[in-house]
Amino acid sequence: MNATRLEADLALRQRLEDLYADYVHAIDDDRLEDWPGFFVASGVYRIATRENRDLGLPLNLMYCDGRGMMEDRVAALRTANIYEPHVYNHAVSALRVTENETGTIRARSNFSILRTVNGGETSVYACGRTYDEIVEEQGLLRFRERLVVLDSRQIDTLLAIPI
Repeated sequence: MNATRLEADLALRQRLEDLYADYVHAIDDDRLEDWPGFFVASGVYRIATRENRDLGLPLNLMYCDGRGMMEDRVAALRTANIYEPHVYNHAVSALRVTENETGTIRARSNFSILRTVNGGETSVYACGRTYDEIVEEQGLLRFRERLVVLDSRQIDTLLAIPI
């Protein structure tokens, strides 16, 4: 690999690392209103279980088709939903670019999420993988599609906040 290509690959990797870090910090810092902005206007966000994905079943635990649905979800979280107050702490690892052609980047990562409730108890909330399609829009990397695949089919509380 020549030096120019290596520099371009490293620059892209850093931009992707920044995208993933900014995304989880927005959620962990309760800046949920920022969450839809990580997607293109027609972006798709899904959460599924590994079991359903492996069996080819279309059922999703959460599904948002377009930034408008994401904004509605955040508005509902702020005004209508009742759930136990908690905070997340995401750890993202093993970021891997699986394809980078024709303006679309496909990437995957692993994640684990610790959840702390108001009483101070911390537990593992979820872990799994993400499968992403990412495009550049107005100089920024944004998700065109984000599939979150949970290793477990059980979530111990209302899945209210995006992962």
